[in-house]
Amino acid sequence: MSKLSRPRGQGAGVYKPEAIRDIAESLNISGLPDAVASALASDVEYRIHQVVEEAARFMRHARRTTMTTDDIDQAFRVLNIEPLYGHSPHNPPTFRRAIPYPPSSTAGTLYFVEDEEIDFDRVLREEKITLPKPVSWTAHWLAVEGVQPLIPENPPAITKDTDETSALKSVTGQPSTSNLATQSAAKGRQQNQQLVKQVLSRELQLYYARLTSSLLPPVPEDYAKRTAALASLRHDAGLQALLPYIVRWVAERVVNALRGGSQSEADGRELEVLLDVISALLDNSTLFVEPYLHQMLPPALSILLHSSLPPTHSTHLRTSAAQTMSHLLTQHSTTYPSLAPRIMKTLLLALVSTGKSRGTREGAVRGLVGVGKDAIRKGLIEGHGAKVVAQESQMPGYSSLAETVMDAFSTLFPRSKSPVPLNLADSSDAEVFRKLRESVGDFFAERMLYDSVWARGVLGEPSSDDIDMLI
Repeated sequence: MSKLSRPRGQGAGVYKPEAIRDIAESLNISGLPDAVASALASDVEYRIHQVVEEAARFMRHARRTTMTTDDIDQAFRVLNIEPLYGHSPHNPPTFRRAIPYPPSSTAGTLYFVEDEEIDFDRVLREEKITLPKPVSWTAHWLAVEGVQPLIPENPPAITKDTDETSALKSVTGQPSTSNLATQSAAKGRQQNQQLVKQVLSRELQLYYARLTSSLLPPVPEDYAKRTAALASLRHDAGLQALLPYIVRWVAERVVNALRGGSQSEADGRELEVLLDVISALLDNSTLFVEPYLHQMLPPALSILLHSSLPPTHSTHLRTSAAQTMSHLLTQHSTTYPSLAPRIMKTLLLALVSTGKSRGTREGAVRGLVGVGKDAIRKGLIEGHGAKVVAQESQMPGYSSLAETVMDAFSTLFPRSKSPVPLNLADSSDAEVFRKLRESVGDFFAERMLYDSVWARGVLGEPSSDDIDMLI
């Protein structure tokens, strides 16, 4: 305890010298002079005032009006005094006044801590308390390939604004026009690119050069190298370091092939190879492709929804793109639950938006088939995508799109082996036909009129008799 001087002339007050003599006698110190007892009592009272003042500060800072034992302990720590043990503000001790025995007017007041009486019968009858599990440790991936996995153990991802100019504008309120800052940012990007190039070994760089040249050779008939390159991508291990470069190469080649108003036959063959590359990367079980899904989806969706593809390759390209997207969703939709709804929203906008071409709508329908039956129902029936196609079915060149929609309906619900047409004289069949016209349009409703089982199945209300007819 730090030594503090007490002002002179202050005598004993609340704390009496008799208490000092009692403490001295408990320590086997007898015959304590009155002057010493009075001086010690005065010093003890001063120390008590000092502790109470410090404790009151903690009480006021805690916005409380009642002083607790924690405040006293904090005051002891500030005054470099060892704290008291066994006292807690959550379980304050209860003091009781003891009756002096034998009764005497000279005896002082005595207080003691009352001990709680425990009834063992009551304790034994009470329900046993289940102890909580002890603290345990478990391991999980905080980041894989620089990307934080979406698991409950990790905190939610925070979007970072990497644009230094916009960040500076948000802080200062003015756009940055400094040439020095632009030059330093460009120099930093150049240094980062050089560092990335140095990560790959010479063997991987040589492999990358030969792989890309084998996939898209100058001679289109050179299928042997192309097949070997795709087999290497599908089965070889140790390609994780090359994965971002291959994905970027595919995206750039797709953009170059689709650039312009019309595509040639060579562009169609190139797009087929690029879709095969994406499928091969997804098939390789040794590659961790999840961090690059956001770079692999745009090329597939661009091929699927592009308005003008080569006529001889358009159907095959859109079907392959839909199958690739379906393969991607099958593997990674459980890890990223929002992936399928986002793709479905993109396809639905391409299907029902005004001004879209026939190729774009056909790609959207094939994409919905690749996503699954729920996507077909939500896009073509609930989203009225089939009704939009039905309104344009009379235009020249839209017959193939109508057949694609009919195939999608067959995927949603198979056609019956022995079709029975709807009887419009019957009220129930007439109601089914009315719902068909409202959901898919007059064009498709009339084409499904000959098969009552199929019509009800597409609407999602097959009867038991209709189901028996399918067997």
